[in-house]
Amino acid sequence: MTDVNPIREAHLSEPGLLVIDVAGCDDATVLAFHAAIARMWATTAAEPTTRDAGQPGVRLRMYADLRQVSDERFSPERARGSTK
Repeated sequence: MTDVNPIREAHLSEPGLLVIDVAGCDDATVLAFHAAIARMWATTAAEPTTRDAGQPGVRLRMYADLRQVSDERFSPERARGSTK
């Protein structure tokens, strides 16, 4: 991945915290992966996907906390970061 934001110490300050960089062929694929992870563990809302010049597909960065089980109220809107 090119032009990737650095992982900050706070992102990995405790055991159980993860930074996950995902690459897939399209937005639907990477957001489906985010949705699957969010059904199991607490995650941030999905950040906007990005495209790297000269590279195939899209990229997504997400953060997960394995110490917190998801509340099962996940929705695709949450994955896209919607506040509705």
